[in-house]
Amino acid sequence: MPACPEHEALLRLLHADAPASALRRLLDTHGDACTALAAGPRDWASHGLDAATCRAIRGPVSAAMARSLRWLEDANHHLLGWRDPGYPLLLRRTSAPPAMLFVAGNPALLWQPAVAIVGSRTATAGGCANAAQFARALAAAGLCIGSGLAAGIDAAAHTATLEAGGATVAVLGTGPDVAYPARHRLLLERVAAAGAVVSEHPPGTAPLRAHFPSRNRILAGLSLGTLVVEAALQSGALITARLAADAGREVFALPGSIHNPMARGCHRLLREGATLVETPAEVAEQLAPLALELAHALRGVLEDDAAAVAVASGGTATLPAFPSPDYHRLWQALGHDPTGMDTLAQRTGLTVAELSSMLLWLELEGRVAAEHGRYHRIGG
Repeated sequence: MPACPEHEALLRLLHADAPASALRRLLDTHGDACTALAAGPRDWASHGLDAATCRAIRGPVSAAMARSLRWLEDANHHLLGWRDPGYPLLLRRTSAPPAMLFVAGNPALLWQPAVAIVGSRTATAGGCANAAQFARALAAAGLCIGSGLAAGIDAAAHTATLEAGGATVAVLGTGPDVAYPARHRLLLERVAAAGAVVSEHPPGTAPLRAHFPSRNRILAGLSLGTLVVEAALQSGALITARLAADAGREVFALPGSIHNPMARGCHRLLREGATLVETPAEVAEQLAPLALELAHALRGVLEDDAAAVAVASGGTATLPAFPSPDYHRLWQALGHDPTGMDTLAQRTGLTVAELSSMLLWLELEGRVAAEHGRYHRIGG
């Protein structure tokens, strides 16, 4: 799939090393990257781009930009610009969102209610087991599991979610094609194939220490809440938790032994006001109202998109039937008689985790009713 002109314009702006804040202003003013690019150096400077950046924008295609264009030729690779309607709403509501996101996998997952599961790279066996347990249960409850593909807790959360057939998103401090640590190359490929890999850095970007704290703001921003499983006092997981709290999101922490140095970061969070949790159900219960708010926001976006299409075509605005073909497949599998989850999974080929999230959306839309774990259509 060749890169579209909008992608080429976005990449030219990004590879000129302009600050994200300036790029967001530029895109907000002009509406799209092609128009912004055509505005010229004087306009760019008025939005905060310095002379060196303006020269870079007008210069020849760099090797790094050419690599990004090649990466986008894959149908499973995506670039979401600040003005793209698919740019995730929760991340947009944070204080310093990226101007662009590279996504390998399914970008729709960035709109799914998510919980970040984070912790120490040198976690104990018990900590990894706890991360896996919470990831499996929360994925089964319809939540997407976000983490950072690091060793320890991150890897345990991603792996358990994949094995359970759930949805998982990995947010990287490298390019979307660079695994860190390198031994997680296979895990990176598995997440990209079944979930989504996200980075604000272009393909080929190597791991740099400064990138990881900024990576954490994206992970926290994409999530309704952050669960810290195990963390030392200097753990990067505490940075993610602080950024989540700053963004007005929920922060959860698991308590541990007073003799375990990997529990001290969690205990600090608990003293500072994080919610102590002992079971996945406690996390799911607290996030349920926030997931409902996100579902209503998504409905508003769909309605706005439908209205825009109707205006452009001279017709009447109507809400799209479903957000994706999978919803249509599920709708066809449902009847007016209550149907169990196992039967729906057999009829659709979708996982229980996928079905749980989709059925929640349909229930909130008033199209489906649930009775004792069985679902049926309302009307239609």
